[in-house]
Amino acid sequence: MAAKRKTPVKSRNPDLIRSVGKYSRSQMYHKRGIWAIKAKNGGILPRHDPNPKPPAAAEKHPKFYPADDVKKPLLNKRKLKPTKLRASITPGTVLILLAGRFMGKRVVFLKQLPSGLLLVTGPFKINGVPLRRVNQSYVIATSTKVDISGVNVEKFDDKYFAKEVEMKKKKGEGEFFEAEKEDKKTLPGDKKEDQKAVDASLIKTVEGVPDLKAYLAARFSLKSGMKPHELVF
Repeated sequence: MAAKRKTPVKSRNPDLIRSVGKYSRSQMYHKRGIWAIKAKNGGILPRHDPNPKPPAAAEKHPKFYPADDVKKPLLNKRKLKPTKLRASITPGTVLILLAGRFMGKRVVFLKQLPSGLLLVTGPFKINGVPLRRVNQSYVIATSTKVDISGVNVEKFDDKYFAKEVEMKKKKGEGEFFEAEKEDKKTLPGDKKEDQKAVDASLIKTVEGVPDLKAYLAARFSLKSGMKPHELVF
């Protein structure tokens, strides 16, 4: 235990009654000599720099484990790399689609988009395949090529094919039964014009090559007795 002081500390401003001092604030200002300290420092009360904060203590592990396992998200350190295009696929190559709505159709490859997907077209007027994106894992590259130097595809990117987000409205009882009468979604007019512009320049090249138009219009399929591993595309 610390030793008790023999002489108790006396306050410079003793209380007359509880919480009421003998001297006023201005009297204590002069009595403490604050005016003299300010006069030495050009009328400004000197201030000391705050003491640096002590380093934060290391977090202690909890004494007890939680009853249920808490899943911690794993760090994903993988860096996205641009998709490498197969050597057999070059602009103008005729591809065969292996999946999706247009499975078995032959299309013309136009360019690779930043997402790694392939931009292809039928053309639409020949086999009904519009401008669309496909994964190169689901196509077969053929040896047939089409000259697409006259086709302008600079405006097409992944944002061009993004779907518009629409807020769903709550339907009442009457609207619920009338849902079948709603009009189907129609393709915007500007996209129709883009399709016509691409097809117009592409069809001229296709018609200049004999039998190429019939080749693109025909659907690819395997028949009995055909061996896929022996086919040459």
